[in-house]
Amino acid sequence: MEITGYIAAALIGISLGLIGGGGSILTLPVLVYLFGIAPAAATSYSLFIVGTTSLVGAVGSYRKQLVDIPVALLFGIPSILVVFLTRHYVVPAIPAALFQTGDFIVTRELGVMLLFALLMLMASVSMIRGKNATLTAATNMSTAGRIRLLLYGTLIGFITGLLGAGGGFLIIPALIMIAGLPMKRAVGTSLLIMAMSTLIGFLGDAGRGGINWVLLITVTVIAVAGVLIGGALTSKIPGAKLKQAFGWFVLAMGVYIIILETVLK
Repeated sequence: MEITGYIAAALIGISLGLIGGGGSILTLPVLVYLFGIAPAAATSYSLFIVGTTSLVGAVGSYRKQLVDIPVALLFGIPSILVVFLTRHYVVPAIPAALFQTGDFIVTRELGVMLLFALLMLMASVSMIRGKNATLTAATNMSTAGRIRLLLYGTLIGFITGLLGAGGGFLIIPALIMIAGLPMKRAVGTSLLIMAMSTLIGFLGDAGRGGINWVLLITVTVIAVAGVLIGGALTSKIPGAKLKQAFGWFVLAMGVYIIILETVLK
């Protein structure tokens, strides 16, 4: 299973390098189902992996002048703050058993996986539709747009902190529709935002111990290699078709997790 997990880590990186998002949504399931890490701990691992791979991707995009720093800071600062607070205060306060219906107990681990599966379904719809790639850029962002971007950044920060997902599939549409960025610039800016928020979120877990650093670094290095490969392949593979195909895969994974956690257990 670990070999399959390492292959999946490479594919996560490749997808992130190719389409700027989507790969991070699979990090948590890979850690839980292929490496046997508990969901709560896996969210912490995921923050580090997603953050490091996104940072590598962001550096590549910055060199191509495809990162909007002012927009990244406007969106990223509230997101970073909320991610850190969520990891440091909210996540540790979540009880082991959330609620019980008859003989069925919804544990924290089950809640994390079900919420993540729903997030995967949302991601798949966004990637399958692929409508955001046809939007045109706005020349200026209004005050209302800036406020919306701040609020959206806060929401994404909470989701990232709670589930350990970078949220690129949610960030990119916001950067296009609210900030008016072209698709490629939105992807590069999204990578920087994800890198900042997830790595700061991981620091919120610092000092708790119990991290298998050998496994974490190994998976991260493989994923980073995948990002570099994906970045090199961007000019050779149609991004729109790849993103749509990946969306169908994420949809299938989300449905599988829901069935596995509720019916097959």
